[in-house]
Amino acid sequence: MKRPYINVGIITGKEISLILNGKFNTGEGYTYTGELRASVTADGKILLNGNETEAIEFIPQEDNCSFTLHNVTIGISYHWERQEEQTFIGTLKLISDVENVIAVNVLPVEDYLVSVISSEMSATSSLEFLKSHAIISRSWLLAQIENRDKKTVHKSLQQNIQDDKDCLIRWYDREDHTLFDVCADDHCQRYQGITKASNPSVAKAVKETEGMVLMYGDEICDARFSKCCGGVSETFDTCWEDKDYPYLQPVSDNTDNQTIPDLSIEENAEKWIRSTPKAFCDTHDVNVLRQILNNYDQETTDFYRWKVEYSQKEISELIHRKTGIDFGEIKDLIPMQRGKSGRISKLKIVGTRRSMVIGKELEIRRALSESHLFSSAFVVDKTDVTDSVPSEFTITGAGWGHGVGLCQIGAAVMGEKGYSYNKILLHYYRNAEIRKLY
Repeated sequence: MKRPYINVGIITGKEISLILNGKFNTGEGYTYTGELRASVTADGKILLNGNETEAIEFIPQEDNCSFTLHNVTIGISYHWERQEEQTFIGTLKLISDVENVIAVNVLPVEDYLVSVISSEMSATSSLEFLKSHAIISRSWLLAQIENRDKKTVHKSLQQNIQDDKDCLIRWYDREDHTLFDVCADDHCQRYQGITKASNPSVAKAVKETEGMVLMYGDEICDARFSKCCGGVSETFDTCWEDKDYPYLQPVSDNTDNQTIPDLSIEENAEKWIRSTPKAFCDTHDVNVLRQILNNYDQETTDFYRWKVEYSQKEISELIHRKTGIDFGEIKDLIPMQRGKSGRISKLKIVGTRRSMVIGKELEIRRALSESHLFSSAFVVDKTDVTDSVPSEFTITGAGWGHGVGLCQIGAAVMGEKGYSYNKILLHYYRNAEIRKLY
């Protein structure tokens, strides 16, 4: 396998402002540098500095060339959403989807990984943790491209599995991008070019693992990861389509080799979530967390176990606004189905006007928070109940994110404790193996 390149969709808009830092040539032989403004015409063409074109590619002519894009939105729909000015190396393509201009960055996969790992965390973690993250990021990326080529990737960002007056079950996965391989935001992998200085340790980790991926049989693993599993990792089907992957099974986030309680059973889940079982990801070590989390991720201080409180007015208005359904006053939130980590995949919302079951986990998290509840592994306490209507709801939860695959905080702690990258990876991805493809 040759050293692959990747097309990353950075920004989409009616108009894009950018700066070419250095000399860039186009396929037609023109040289551009400095500030440019591109917009889309009524017939779907690109208008660049007064000239119309179907698409244009800017190829850097010097090693120190880069390009800067203004007003790039990061953390779309998440609690840390904001706009940044971002700078990238490699080739810039401007294409059109008829309604918008799209800026696409073309660069080697290995260069992309250096940025992704720096973007996903502060990139000052142990070398072994960084190596493990390089391998799973590479695996996930190549698996998406491989699946798309096989036409097995999910066809849209949102899939309605069941939608009737009593049940609304949706799962969300990465969009099947048709004009580029992956986007630059958290829906795929957080990529910010060279906006954040790459850490020498990250470059070293990527170089020393070049071409290495997780494999199961002859297939590259769909190596999912999240911030904090909460003590036990989750299965794929709790969060996305009903598929079972042998390498994405529930794993206890410690080395005690104790039997994992069946957290799909409500009694077990409640006991688990209300306690603090020993786990790698149960850490409040500021030095470790600072190594893993970006500044806007550090705005979150509780993640292993957390608590959210709502008044009746707050929760009924929130659920109405987020689901578009008027449940009236909320009488109860009842878990109907849990995954192996205790994450709820089906939740019954009982109101004074109507009741409905919603899922899967991300749909539940979106319904119960202005952005995203930290996870769907939670239990509910009701207080001051009058005529079956509580005046207060307290949601006590475990973990941060979907919990499938590698637990970033747990893996970082393992790295700090001296575990090697292969030990870290095979702890979270049971039945997988590490191979070098190029």
